[in-house]
Amino acid sequence: MVFHMQPDLVWGYFGGIFAEYRKGAIPPMPLTEIQARNSKPRERAYKMADGEGLFLFVQPNGSKLWRMKYRFAGKEKLLSFGAYPDLGIAAARDKRTAAKALLAEGKDPMKSKGEVISQEGATFLEVAKRWHENRKSALNAAHAERVWSRMERDVFPVIGEKLVNEIMAPDVLAMIRKIEARGALDISRRAKQGVGQVFQFAIACGLASNDPTTHLRGALKPRPRVKHMSRLPLSELPAFIEKLHAYQEEGERRSAITRDAVLFALLTWVRTKELRFAAKSEFEDLGGKSPVWRIPAERMKMGREHLVPLSQQATHIAKSMIAAAPGEFLFPGNGPNKPLSENTMIYALYRLGYHSRQTVHGFRGLASTWANEQLVEFGKPPMWIRKYHEDWVELQLAHSEKNDVRGAYNAAEYLAPRRRMMQDWADYLSGGKVIDIKKAGKRAA
Repeated sequence: MVFHMQPDLVWGYFGGIFAEYRKGAIPPMPLTEIQARNSKPRERAYKMADGEGLFLFVQPNGSKLWRMKYRFAGKEKLLSFGAYPDLGIAAARDKRTAAKALLAEGKDPMKSKGEVISQEGATFLEVAKRWHENRKSALNAAHAERVWSRMERDVFPVIGEKLVNEIMAPDVLAMIRKIEARGALDISRRAKQGVGQVFQFAIACGLASNDPTTHLRGALKPRPRVKHMSRLPLSELPAFIEKLHAYQEEGERRSAITRDAVLFALLTWVRTKELRFAAKSEFEDLGGKSPVWRIPAERMKMGREHLVPLSQQATHIAKSMIAAAPGEFLFPGNGPNKPLSENTMIYALYRLGYHSRQTVHGFRGLASTWANEQLVEFGKPPMWIRKYHEDWVELQLAHSEKNDVRGAYNAAEYLAPRRRMMQDWADYLSGGKVIDIKKAGKRAA
């Protein structure tokens, strides 16, 4: 006997079953060993469901990884159990059972990693932890902390729980857009760079097949044009020095401290904050052949100790101020143990007539321009080469290096050639004479 069913009834019957399946009312059929073994890689990664959140994730490179999707505290999360066939179907199901038991106890399986997850974990957060542990010994501790804090603040909340091989360029761009929305364009670029480094590490470890950050060129918001700190042409420096000699404010003592501080900034190429808080204890060998100012890491923008070789002229100022200034600071402010006011030096430049023409920070650009333009004749036939290597200039300015290898330098690197460069600069400013600002100021007055 043959039973015939109207076509519309057939579609209605099976359509209802399919709808129930889509809603999760009917669980998927468990995977078989043959299905798992015969699954082939495709152009894009895909999932083969086993049931109760467990699935086999087949990647384009052919690797097959067991994953489990679950919800905890209202948030969807993913567990990584291991790779097939090293971890068979039965073992993967055992891990699923253990994870569900933890969930029943109100525990997050992700936090109970030792109880459930194998060492094949490949969420972005897990890979980032391995990446950070692998490299942080080669970094300055403060810099390593800044990198990780940036990841915790901006990156992990968006892509930390995603599987590293499932993260696409739009996912990373969404994270970057959140940073850009608050106007932190430099931070957004550093975050992108950090994410890219994690992906390069993941690719090397076989945990990912591509780096999605490589597809973001041109997608980030452009930085606004850099407004460089105001600075004079080098040709006007002699006139500036003469005016500085004659600078006066309320009281000769205050005038002398301000003149010395401004000239010291010009002679040493340091930032205003680094100079204002200069302590007498930071200066070494002022009576010897290798005077140096050792600025501690916590006061440096890049978070690492910085050595400033001192010219004869800078040494003269340091020795004079140590002998005359009360308290701990080389350039004291209005108080027994207060540093120079934040605005003292810039206001002095305003009073000298250099408003919008020269800033204290702009001294660094002036000095860098001078150093990079110095050439010497070499060889036969003669050719012109740089007198001061660009690394000497960058280290003297305490700039950040473009890569971690060059960035993890010894603070004393190139100290001898930098000392010669700084003496040449000081001689350029003073015509070879040791500048005594206090005496010159009194004569001009």
